[in-house]
Amino acid sequence: MAVAMALVWGFCLSTIGIALPGLINMTAAKISVRDGRSRALIFVAGALVIIFVQTYIAVAFAKLINSRPDLIYMLQEIGLVLFSLLTIYFMFIAKKPKVKAEDTKVRTKVGRFFLGMLLSALNFFPIPYFVFVSVTLANNGHIKFAPLSNFLFVMGVLIGSFSIFYLYIIFFKKIEHKTEWMMRNMNYFLGSVTGLVAVVNLIKILRN
Repeated sequence: MAVAMALVWGFCLSTIGIALPGLINMTAAKISVRDGRSRALIFVAGALVIIFVQTYIAVAFAKLINSRPDLIYMLQEIGLVLFSLLTIYFMFIAKKPKVKAEDTKVRTKVGRFFLGMLLSALNFFPIPYFVFVSVTLANNGHIKFAPLSNFLFVMGVLIGSFSIFYLYIIFFKKIEHKTEWMMRNMNYFLGSVTGLVAVVNLIKILRN
């Protein structure tokens, strides 16, 4: 049961992590509108290849960190400082992102696949995100760092990521105005998330 829960945790955490409009899901949606759903799915397939690699790297780092209590405490301190600075940046310094259509001229299926890989590779957020959540889950006994459990967690992340991408592809026309509003206010969403993580780290440090 605990092993199977790794799949569920991976699915839930990945959907939470990419549910907000971002570069990859918005690009997939716009490719679907302009070039068709099949081209958008090829783009998503390329993105998922990189997400697979990033998640495995994150789990490997999390396993190493979890075996060293001193590293966990140091990670909490670094996370408190880093996420506090990010919160200040997103809330008060960062400029509002411009809502801009994806205008690349790449049209071939192979080109779409590699475009998905490229944009996903430029997004470094999944690695620290999944390192943090994996260590947190392991410390609370929700997952164990075993080969099968790790594999199911990564599969859950891929299924969850694909589900969100697909929802954007098929429902983009209906939610286009809302996603544009969310893109304009993305910094405030990100600032709220990093602020929450900073508070969680502060509570953990105070308890130690």
